[in-house]
Amino acid sequence: MPTSHWQQLNEIVEIIVLIKPRSLLDVGTGFGKYGVLAREYLELRDGRAVYDDWQCRVDGVEAFVDYLTPLHHFVYDQVYVGEATAVIPTLDTRYDLLLLIDVLEHLTFAEGMALLHKCQLRARNVLVSTPRRFFRQKAAFGNPFEMHRSHWRRRDFEMFQAPCFIPNEHSLIAFWGDDKAAVQAQFFGWKRQLKRWFPLGTFIYQRLKGD
Repeated sequence: MPTSHWQQLNEIVEIIVLIKPRSLLDVGTGFGKYGVLAREYLELRDGRAVYDDWQCRVDGVEAFVDYLTPLHHFVYDQVYVGEATAVIPTLDTRYDLLLLIDVLEHLTFAEGMALLHKCQLRARNVLVSTPRRFFRQKAAFGNPFEMHRSHWRRRDFEMFQAPCFIPNEHSLIAFWGDDKAAVQAQFFGWKRQLKRWFPLGTFIYQRLKGD
């Protein structure tokens, strides 16, 4: 589908805001949701006077040209049309962050591994999300790339610079790269762990503080 589930939005946007990339590549743009969110939270919260005076570079890769709309032309600096495994090696930019959100399951395992190796050569940081549970999906909207072809597990990512895995009930979210330590501190610091394991106690503490 040109969309993906919403239960991973918090984690992905939190990472984008945390590392503040000056350049971002969204592989498999689909509807363009993550390009929009990157623009909004990287560009529109700094008090600038001009609405669309973009300071960050946000590019995309999309295999299915019929998904592209005027939204993409407004949000992205450049959308490269073609299969990611062919497009990414041709790019000159080394991005601060590369997003690969709900893409791997549409490839065979061999194709996905080849794509991951190419992605890490093209970015300082890589953020991958793929469903925890495999479910069958056929072509949709006339797009043969929508079929699900593989199921990925944590062990499949271990060769990529010892990634950290962000807790999420529905998605396997892996992050690796130059800013991994900052991401680990954000998601596995004692405050986050306390909130995760003792949500009621955290709620009571915040109420007593008046937060």
